[in-house]
Amino acid sequence: MTRIPHETSGEPNPFRALTLDRLRCRTSMKWRTYPDDVLPLWVAEMDVPLAEPIVRALTDALALGDTGYPAGTGYAEALAGFADKRWGWDGLAVERTAIVPDVMLGVVEMLKLVTGPGDPVVVNSPVYPPFYQFVEHMDRRVVEAPLGVDLRIDLDTLDETFGRVTAAGRRAAFLLCSPHNPTGTVHTAEELSAVAALADRHGVRVVADEIHAPLTAGGVTFVPYLSVPGGESGLSLMSASKAWNLAGLKAALAIAGPSAAADLARLPEEVSHGPSHLGVIAHTAALRDGTGWLDALLAGLDDNRRLLADLLAEHLPAITYRPGEATYLAWLDCRALGLGDGVDPADVFLEHGRVALNSGIPFGSGGQGHVRLNLATSPELITEAVRRMAAALG
Repeated sequence: MTRIPHETSGEPNPFRALTLDRLRCRTSMKWRTYPDDVLPLWVAEMDVPLAEPIVRALTDALALGDTGYPAGTGYAEALAGFADKRWGWDGLAVERTAIVPDVMLGVVEMLKLVTGPGDPVVVNSPVYPPFYQFVEHMDRRVVEAPLGVDLRIDLDTLDETFGRVTAAGRRAAFLLCSPHNPTGTVHTAEELSAVAALADRHGVRVVADEIHAPLTAGGVTFVPYLSVPGGESGLSLMSASKAWNLAGLKAALAIAGPSAAADLARLPEEVSHGPSHLGVIAHTAALRDGTGWLDALLAGLDDNRRLLADLLAEHLPAITYRPGEATYLAWLDCRALGLGDGVDPADVFLEHGRVALNSGIPFGSGGQGHVRLNLATSPELITEAVRRMAAALG
């Protein structure tokens, strides 16, 4: 897909705002899991300051003592406005939304609505490891329909898998990752329409994790699953957490297509008790007032993707990297490095290069020999990380 740069918002690149010393003052998982001599380019946290509109909203709430229970539809209204302006989608109906603690807990609740214990849940591997963990913990069975060699949904494989898991008349769901983590693939309207047609033919319910939706590369447009023909019976989970770095401020929205409204209405009332009121305030402010900051972030990510591609071509040409169309994650194929059977490249880069990356193995079939690198950091840290990775192989 041809890409054009993001329009500049006039805001500075947030990836250039914080020094390494300042980042090491953070107490979150990314910065406290490994010793200080390790560069952490793994878990999905961004090395950026919080967008000013979010800071103001939270500061005002704290000054007022507004720290009670969440209420109202402001978050859903803000997301609907963002979706209309950003993706040209005016079909996000506030009355068909429900607040949930976060996207993965929302996924669990949606799957409970449309499947039963022991039922199969289809995923496109390699895929976000919590898909396996959460689904299996809730007593459902994960069934893989691997991506094609082009890292896109293989419709023939999906068709065969849907047919196989529903052959005995059992209920089944498809847990769609859109945009896809870890590959950064943005599914097209044509691909999603084909998915919807297959799901309808086989009686499979679609639950879409769309948490990375705002994080598209320049010239790429995200397509909501519920917006495509046949998507009316789908359920979606969205949140501002990934795009504005709000993972610690818990809040997300479950969204039902018109034909799934009755399913969402069965969501237990107590699920709405899990989100943080401050989280709702932060997410709402991000979607309403944080788009200028987001545009600066997206431009910085475009720069970081190009930088990583250039650095790998120069220092680690045996690694295959296809810059993603979305997310701030890079999926690196390290199989040509010749590390030997059973050797995880993530272990090599950590032990010998002091760079922490995600191992591809927990992402399921197609993950072995790969690593996932978090691009949401400064150009300097990306450059140093690649230097260390190359030295680790020397």
